[in-house]
Amino acid sequence: MKFNELVQKLDDASNSLTSNPECNPEIGGVAPINKASAGTLSYIEGGKFASWVGKTTASALILPVDEALQAQASERGIAWIAGADPRLLFARAIALFYQPYHPSPEIHPTAVIHPEAQVGNNVYIGAHAVIQAGAKIGNEVCIHPNVVIYPEVEIGDRTILHANCTIHERTRIGADCVIHSGAVIGAEGFGFVPTRQGWFKMEQSGCTILEDGVEVGCNSTVDRPSVGETRIGRQTKLDNLVHIGHGCQVGSNCAFAAQVGLAGGVKIGNGVLMAGQVGVANQAEVGDRAIATARAGIHSNIEPGAIVGGYPAVPQKLFLKICATYSRIPEMYQTLKQIQRRLDSGNR
Repeated sequence: MKFNELVQKLDDASNSLTSNPECNPEIGGVAPINKASAGTLSYIEGGKFASWVGKTTASALILPVDEALQAQASERGIAWIAGADPRLLFARAIALFYQPYHPSPEIHPTAVIHPEAQVGNNVYIGAHAVIQAGAKIGNEVCIHPNVVIYPEVEIGDRTILHANCTIHERTRIGADCVIHSGAVIGAEGFGFVPTRQGWFKMEQSGCTILEDGVEVGCNSTVDRPSVGETRIGRQTKLDNLVHIGHGCQVGSNCAFAAQVGLAGGVKIGNGVLMAGQVGVANQAEVGDRAIATARAGIHSNIEPGAIVGGYPAVPQKLFLKICATYSRIPEMYQTLKQIQRRLDSGNR
């Protein structure tokens, strides 16, 4: 599409066409700034990448609200759009050039659908998918091959279940959710009671609920509890290899990176961010908008808005000070030994 068409679709008023309407290149796709070439659109976010304005061969850029960068792009004959959040604008631009694979509605002849299951309108059900008794599938749902849906599951409208994911009994998944390949939703939580004879299995009679707009990455698991429910709030996003233990309550608009693990009964507020490999201990509570940096180990409650890091987790500023001392530990140890020798000599 022409650059002016792109501007109209993004509905952003600040752009180079107002000062240079003749610079209206054909845009055929999007690219990262270090790989961009003629005919592509890229973006600049923050000072780290600002130097690329002077050397990129992209035909168009999405820029921050920075007059110097905009002037530099114009001098090089690069069309530009400016906004307060260039990354968001670029995400919207990608959607104009690429849409993920979404098959047309049909039911493959090898799919196994129980007569007591209910299937909505305009649904795609791929090869060898299994839908068991009492399941309710909403309208425009997409169920890719080899998905297994256990009894009494409810799937909301327009939700996508990718190949080889498994949805266990009584799970409720809202509208516009995405469950990626290999994910298991609603499987038994880890419940065993110690006895003198060994472990007694506590049946997991609860259910798992994913509210609207939740996304679950590949090979992630969300377990059901012995009683009650495990719940993931609306618009929360889970990366690959995330584990949500039985009975956890996760708020809305949270984002967990890969290998985050929540033990049983954890309560997470709204808007919480967890970087890779964060672990949260049994029954801990994390307040709204808190942030846990990579590999943090959370063993106690975290206040709303706090930023924590380290193991066990401490305020991030303190954690950074601790990190700064690591390389000095051998030197500090030698100093301590010298002090101890002097003290020992003075006591003789």
